[in-house]
Amino acid sequence: MQFFTSDTHFFHKDLLGDNDFAPRPFANVDEMNQTIIDNWNARVAPGDTVYHLGDIALYFTRPASKSDEAVFEVLSQLNGNLELIKGNHDSRALFKHLAANNYVDHGEDKFKFHDVGALIKYDHRQYYMTHYPMMLGIVNQIINLHGHIHHYAVPVKENINVGVDTPEQRYLDQKLPFGTPFSTSEIEQMGQSFATSNSA
Repeated sequence: MQFFTSDTHFFHKDLLGDNDFAPRPFANVDEMNQTIIDNWNARVAPGDTVYHLGDIALYFTRPASKSDEAVFEVLSQLNGNLELIKGNHDSRALFKHLAANNYVDHGEDKFKFHDVGALIKYDHRQYYMTHYPMMLGIVNQIINLHGHIHHYAVPVKENINVGVDTPEQRYLDQKLPFGTPFSTSEIEQMGQSFATSNSA
């Protein structure tokens, strides 16, 4: 199966607590990281594919290689093969570290990398996946899946925010536990519910 997420911001302590941009009600980053890992693995099976649309982590150490190692250890605990699209907080050094330590998981590389975006087909439509929201104009059967804007949304049906703190979960029948990647059926439900609620 295929899943989608963005803006996990592992280790990002400045997001903890209540704030206007990306509130995270956790006592510390270890609790936040483990919550995302647990909820991710409750949904994603080994061998599934997860498209992560950027801003994997925000963690700075000296030497910097220690933070890259810590992020690698967290990502290695996540089920599925990860298609990583570079976000504005993802360094090339991190991607190089993940590439250098890549390994085969259920017949596929654990990590695959995309600098700008990726395109897949699903049920007679295309998902164009980027970190930043893209204004595609009026298009047929193309949906831009993105992150970056946390609890904000682009008010057009061609854009769906798949970040862990997206407000677009309100279009689902049931809110998912924090950090749970979205399935293709949930992406479709978000898009259809948005279009229906804004067609009046």
